[in-house]
Order: sequence, then C-alpha cells, then structure tokens
Amino acid sequence: MLLATALRASWREGHAWSGIRADLLAGVVVGVVALPLSMALAIASGVAPQHGLYTAIVAGALIAVLGGSRVQVSGPTAAFVVILAPIVAHHGLGGLLVATLLAGVLLVAMGLSGLGQFIEFVPYPVTTGFTAGIAVVLGTLQLKDLLGLSVDAMPETFAEKVGVLLHALPTLRAPDVAVGLLTLAVLLLWPRLERRVPAPLVALVLAAVVAFALSRWRPDFDAATIATRFSHDEGDVRRPGIPRHPPLPLLPWHLPGPNGTPLELSLELVRALLPAAFAIAALGAIESLLSAVVADGMTGGRHDPNGELVGQGIGNIVTPFFGGIAATGALARTATNVRSGARSPLAALAHAVFVLAAVLALAPALGYLPMASLAALLLLVAWNMGEARHVLHILRVAPRGDAVILLLCFGLTIVFDMVVSVTAGVVLSSFLFMRRMAEVSGVRLVTEGHPSLREPLPRGVLFYEVAGPLFFGAAQKAMTAIESVERRGLRVVVLDMRAVPAIDATGLVALECLVKTLNGAGVKVILASVAGQPLHAFARAGWRNRKGRLRIFQTLDKALERARAHVAVPDPEAS
Repeated sequence: MLLATALRASWREGHAWSGIRADLLAGVVVGVVALPLSMALAIASGVAPQHGLYTAIVAGALIAVLGGSRVQVSGPTAAFVVILAPIVAHHGLGGLLVATLLAGVLLVAMGLSGLGQFIEFVPYPVTTGFTAGIAVVLGTLQLKDLLGLSVDAMPETFAEKVGVLLHALPTLRAPDVAVGLLTLAVLLLWPRLERRVPAPLVALVLAAVVAFALSRWRPDFDAATIATRFSHDEGDVRRPGIPRHPPLPLLPWHLPGPNGTPLELSLELVRALLPAAFAIAALGAIESLLSAVVADGMTGGRHDPNGELVGQGIGNIVTPFFGGIAATGALARTATNVRSGARSPLAALAHAVFVLAAVLALAPALGYLPMASLAALLLLVAWNMGEARHVLHILRVAPRGDAVILLLCFGLTIVFDMVVSVTAGVVLSSFLFMRRMAEVSGVRLVTEGHPSLREPLPRGVLFYEVAGPLFFGAAQKAMTAIESVERRGLRVVVLDMRAVPAIDATGLVALECLVKTLNGAGVKVILASVAGQPLHAFARAGWRNRKGRLRIFQTLDKALERARAHVAVPDPEAS
C-alpha cells in the first residue's frame, strides 16, 4: 500500500514523528478548505451538499491509500460540475451515482491496461482550452446563487443558461448580493494579510455570522442558506440542513431518478449512462494525472500514473455505495497540501477524517452557511481555474495552429461539452503534428564536398540524405523528391537514413513504391545507415537484399563501397 510504503520511507529517513505531525497538520488545513468546497461543488452539480462531503470522506481516504501519488488530495472538483449537472438533470441522483460507478470501472481498466502514460500525449492547448471553457461555464452557473435569482430550472445549453439568467435579473435579492460580495472581498483580501489561516474559513464563517446577525436585527434580511435550501429525513421528521451522520452504505440504483422514483438497474440504464461514465472517466484521468504531475514538480517526487488511475477507479467504484459523487485529484487542494508540509498519503487521509469529524460535530452549524457565499467561493475557483492571463499569453506567443486549437477547444467546451472538445482538439492536434513532421521531413541531394563523402562518387550514382520520420503525412513528400530525378545514365541511388528515427506502414509502402519505380528504370537502391526502429520495421516487413535491386546496410561506408562496385561492373545484374 502507498501509505505504508511512504510511512516506512519516512521512518528510514529518520523523521517519522515529525513527518506524521506535518502530515496531520497539512490534512487539517486541507480539510478546512475542502469542507465548504465539497458542499459548494455538490450543490453546483445539482445534488444536496452532504453528497460532496461523503465524496471527500470516502474517495479522499481510499484514493489516498490506493493511488499512485504520495501527496495528492482527491475529492469533488470544479471541472466535474459541468459534466455532472446535466447527468443529474437527465438521470437524477441515482443515475449520477451509477455513472460514477461505471466511470470507476473504466478508470481501473485504463490503469491496468497501462494507459496512464498516454494521458501526457493530450496536447497542452487542448487541456488549456477545455479547462478555460469549463471555468467560464462554472462561473456562469454561480451567478444564480450569488445574486439570489429565482430560476426554476437551468436549461442544458450555455446560451440558454445565459438567457435564463438575464431574464431572471429582475428577481435579484439584495441580501444575497451583499453576502456574496462580502465573501468575495474577504476571499480576495485575506491572503494578502495572513496566509496561515485559509481564506475560505475566514470568509465563510464571517459571512455566516454577518448574515445571521443581520437577519436577527432586520427580519427582511433573509439571505438563502444551506438550511433554507436543503433538508433531510430524520426518522419521520424532515429537518433543515445536512444530516449529522457519517456516510452510510446504500445501493446507488435505489436512489431517485429524474422523476423522483428509485431507479431500476438494467442493461438499458447502463447503456444510457455509458457516455456520461466515459466523460467522467476521461476528465478524471486527465485531471488527476495533471495534478499528480504538478505535485511531483512541487515535491521532487514521482507518481505512478497507472497506479493513480487504479486508485482513482477504486475510489469512484466504492464512493457511490456511500452516497458520494465523482472524485478525482484536486489540484488546488493538492497544492495546499504540499505547501502545508505534507509528505505522505497520511495527509490526504487526515483531510478525509477531518471532514468526517466536521460532519458529525458541526452539521447543524454548517446549515447557516449562505448559498451566496458558496457561490462566491466557486466563482473565485472558476477564475483561478480559467487562468485568463496565462491563456492570453499562450495566444500571443504560441504558433497559430496551437492558438486555433486552444480557442476551438474553449468554444466547443462552452457550446457542447468536454468530450466533444477534447476529441476535436486531439484530432486536430494530430493533423497539425503530421503537418509539422512533414515540414521537417525531406530529402536532400548530397554533392561533392559533403563531410560524408571522402572521395567523389562515380558517374551513375546519386547520394541522398533522408531526414525526419517517414510516416503518413511525410513519407510521400520525401519520396516524391527522388522519384522526379533524371534517370538517364543513373545506375545507383544511395539513401542515407541515419536521420530517420522511425518509419510506419505508410513510409514502408512509399519507400517500396520508390524502389519498384527505380528498379523498373534499371536503377539499384541502396539503403545506408539503417538502424533502430526502421531496421526492425524492414525485418518485420520481410525486406531482404535483392541482387541488382536493393541492398540494406547499417553503415554508410559499406553502402558507398557497394555503389562504386556496382557501377564498375558493366552488367548491373552481375552485382
């Protein structure tokens, strides 16, 4: 187990007790940050706040113990909101939990299949674009509670959401706006005064106290709170706020569906939820591994990407059976964890225990937190997540193709969703990569005076340098330059392939066509300095030396020697 391994390493390094103390303190700090965030993210996803807390408790503890990063903190994240909210609207709470379970299975399969390393191949403009798009959607969703707008239900598309919010502006409530702006001001100003005490703790407690005091002084000052918005069953009594008990075992498909009645587990339900599960798994994999990479940069450590995916998968499989929603590595909480002195998974485990203790001890008090304050917290999260200055800087300095892909992914995320955005971004990035490889791949005719030629080549021999990978998109361009050569009096073409790191099936076909074309004109082809992957590819393709037609050498000197010997013989077939 990762936790046991980390603790043993800490013990061997001679600072076991100091490390444990640092981890416990870091866990408390992260727990303070995670407590309101978990509730806010659950609310933004369309479910009751306790489901976010259960996610932080169960998934946070399990992934800490089973994941592949020593200091990663997992739980509900802001990026998930734009995916989870539509699932809740279409399939209810039960559908969301079943989709999370399916996503967990997909994540485990990805980890066991060794796909953890492939996440790094998602281009940076793609991740930056869809992250900025998610931030815009998330920030827009917070305007409803921040301004106290009366909206019956939020529509599905972003344009319709904006239209509904604009239409609801006349219902703006001054108490909610005042509390939200106070919270936002404290969140922005407090870090400049004091960094040891988390700003969310100060801002939300202050806002709750002020809202409560004003409501007692002026009864018409009735800012919406968790207790006024949400309630739970306690026996036969309906009580406001969140339940004061730990996450209890349940069957996810027995929870309400979109019409309020329990779901029925069936193949049709699984089929309907698979696209949503795929979206959760894809975003969970990308976000958790990116967060783990950032954590590695802060600590100098190294995470196990496949182990992290398996840990994330197990966490998302188990959490729905305790009422939790989708979880992944949380970048902001992970960074807070590291800055607070975390050294092992014990810190993330302590954060989960802290949230559990808070639920058991403070559930009634948590009901006083204003909805506008939670919206203000998420609005700041969305702003930090969008990194507007960073995005603008990339648009200024990046090549035009990368800038276009970033903007495309940004727009597609807002208009459609992350799956469409990432799919389109990866496909276009692949085409862009092929074009760039085609630009750097080519063929150059070598003439006298070249360092590779110790003595001039005899008449009838042409020597070409082939540079760059020969794969689809680049191979045909490179081979066309040789096919157009004047063949009168030509006996041998030598291709120096030392600068060809790789060749694929398209490159093999293009090269084979070139050899056949030149052979048809009575020209022998000699491949020189072939090594590594191209040599292995030739062997797998069954390429062999063909008398008078094709020779393959691993050194240039032997290739040039064979070319001279070939033109020295009057009958080409003799060699």
